Amino acid sequence: MRYCTNHSGGVCRPLGKLASLLLCLIGSTAAAQDLPSLGDGASRIVSPQMERRIGEAFLRQLHANLPITEDVLVQYYVEQHMQSLAQHAQMHEALQSIIVVDNPEINAFAAPGGIVGINLGLLLYAQDIHEYSSVVAHEFAHISQRHFARGIEERQASSVPMLASMIAALLVGAAGGGEAGMAAMSAAQAAGQSNQLRFSRERESEADRVGLNTMRRANLDPNAMSRMFERMQNAYRFTSRPPEFLLTHPLSETRISDARNQARDFFSDNPQSSNRNWPDQLEYQLVRLRAKQHFSKSPKADVFDYQERLQQTPDDPALQYGLALALAKTNEHDRALQLMRGLGAKISSSIFFNASLAELMIAAQQLDAAQTLLQQQLEIYPDNFPLTMLYAQALIADKQYVAAESVLQTQSKFRPLDTNVWFLLAETAGLASNITGVHLARAEYFYLHGALHRAIQHLEYAQRLVRKSNPVLETKLAQRIQDLRTSIRMQNS
Repeated sequence: MRYCTNHSGGVCRPLGKLASLLLCLIGSTAAAQDLPSLGDGASRIVSPQMERRIGEAFLRQLHANLPITEDVLVQYYVEQHMQSLAQHAQMHEALQSIIVVDNPEINAFAAPGGIVGINLGLLLYAQDIHEYSSVVAHEFAHISQRHFARGIEERQASSVPMLASMIAALLVGAAGGGEAGMAAMSAAQAAGQSNQLRFSRERESEADRVGLNTMRRANLDPNAMSRMFERMQNAYRFTSRPPEFLLTHPLSETRISDARNQARDFFSDNPQSSNRNWPDQLEYQLVRLRAKQHFSKSPKADVFDYQERLQQTPDDPALQYGLALALAKTNEHDRALQLMRGLGAKISSSIFFNASLAELMIAAQQLDAAQTLLQQQLEIYPDNFPLTMLYAQALIADKQYVAAESVLQTQSKFRPLDTNVWFLLAETAGLASNITGVHLARAEYFYLHGALHRAIQHLEYAQRLVRKSNPVLETKLAQRIQDLRTSIRMQNS
């Protein structure tokens, strides 16, 4: 299970403070042996409340060290899919944050406190909704089975220095320094290395089993997990360094065989159902195409490729959607819009279709039409994330900065953990000449990145600006500054 990574492949510099925080949290609970049990042994070591605090710290490190996708439709789809699948995953708590990392390498991760994320590369690699869901279901299992807390419980008998080494090694490996992390972990484990390795493998196998049950309850193809494992294993068999997902979720023939056998057992009562045709989901394929277009270096070549493929299957809606995106990139907006409008009856999600159409309208500078369409859709789906963000973009492109700022301020209340919302709000407030709004939005942005000193700096700027005009807000800002300074002292203590 991977908790944090550095996009550049190096160790995240702020992780040292995070390791100290984790040691402080874990050490305090390990010493409090008289606390009542919350239902399992791991809860005596790391309570669910503490997992949430650790998860929040990890989330700030993720924001600080990873590029997050700015594609609101991809983010929306991933969130909707995960929330839907989580209903079948027997999660003890709701998902707190869903991250989509702007990285073409395959990866998925889960952190304590209900934080789940994927790389855009997973969308490129998983060929259908079933393969993609198998990876997500596996990550859900890490959370529902509380593998982080159970891993700490296994190390309870270890000394504090050894525990420090283990956590440091975990963070180094998670940050992308795979070989260094593994070396540090080997040195820290010493005589207990084989037991720790066995426990790690047991956790991965357990996550496979639990994830497959989630797939079954969600009416998804359980064979997709072994199929996904085999594809990854074959693709990276001869590479010198596999992607992070395979480093943190090592595959073996036994795991693949176990996943295949468990899927087969699901159909033991009705063998004919094992040959069932599992339909794919069109919206998933459209999201994959958005990811491919994002990383494409030659939109003109994409246009040619889609046109060639459409000659073979002219009614393929996914290829038509991909061609529309590529045409927009090459400024052939009329053709792109004509293609997209023709997909209205084929894309089942009204939000996905209309957001895609509005996006192309904005690119074509048809700003009045885009605003009208989005206003109509927002009357049906109030405050919907992709529709609202695209509406704000249309207003910004039309130089209606004050109106766009108001739209984004409302959205920030619905998505207080979304760094992209705060960044765009800060930029828009500047265009609207609202200097106080700039500092308030930037303070939230830096807070979510763990840059507490910079957050305080912007709060102080805002405090000075409102001192005479808004004493109530000044008091609130003073309290927020004090809270952040307390957090900094706790981290440094």
